[in-house]
Amino acid sequence: MSTTDLILIVLKASIILTVFSIGLRATPADAGYLFKRPVELFRAIFTMNVIMPAVALALALLLNIPPAVKIALVVLAVSPTPPIFPKKAFKAGGSENYVIGLVTASAALSVVVIPLSMEVIRKVIDRPLATASREVAMLAGMSILLPLLVGIALAHFAPGLVKRIVHSVEVGSTALLVLCILPILFVVSRPMWSLVTDGSLLSMAAFAAIGLVLGHNAGHRDPRNRPVLALATISRHPGIAVAIAHINFPDQKLAIAAVLLYLVINVIASALYLNWVRPHHADDAPHHATKRAAA
Repeated sequence: MSTTDLILIVLKASIILTVFSIGLRATPADAGYLFKRPVELFRAIFTMNVIMPAVALALALLLNIPPAVKIALVVLAVSPTPPIFPKKAFKAGGSENYVIGLVTASAALSVVVIPLSMEVIRKVIDRPLATASREVAMLAGMSILLPLLVGIALAHFAPGLVKRIVHSVEVGSTALLVLCILPILFVVSRPMWSLVTDGSLLSMAAFAAIGLVLGHNAGHRDPRNRPVLALATISRHPGIAVAIAHINFPDQKLAIAAVLLYLVINVIASALYLNWVRPHHADDAPHHATKRAAA
């Protein structure tokens, strides 16, 4: 087993533990929250999985950027929310049922949404693409949906056990993430840097900025969830994005570095957005609560 293989195994274990720990603090009602609210579900999925792939495709076709970056933008746009997204969303002040419901819905619908999105993209660029439905289903199911649902079920049927283990699970997931993130950055730092100076950085920043604006406005019904949908719109599962890129464009080795470069941009864009939105969010919350009380 190579060092890279070992790092990937540790990373997958960290991701699964992270989602499992989130499930331990959730309920079945949280997981099904958006499925019971089809209008909110449609707004979220339409923004994340219809508009954003269109934005990515437009940037890829209009901008003079490396092919690997064009591929990265497209595959990121069709991927579901990442497993660590809920922690970021909770820090943004989102309601727990909406956050968990969005992650569950995104993972469950990715098996249908991704092949459809890739088919539309195939027709636009006039190139055969492998939609990889089975691989997408396996990745989304094993890294997001299954550990989340197992955690929720355990919390429901064995709350006493959950209270004893939830902190240890959270600490373990964080420790594993730290163990593998530094070697990954060391391995890809040079190819990532090669993409910084050729316009790639600007195109990815534009993709993130557009996504934040679209997600923020699409989530206007509940001020608490505006930041949640905004962050979900630009936060995508890197493992699924890399898998789609590898299956369809195996000769584009820089695509993986481009996906990881976007993750760095995503962290920066999210931090800047949250710094801007928190004062507005605090102003909106009392007003929203008053409206709900009046209703």
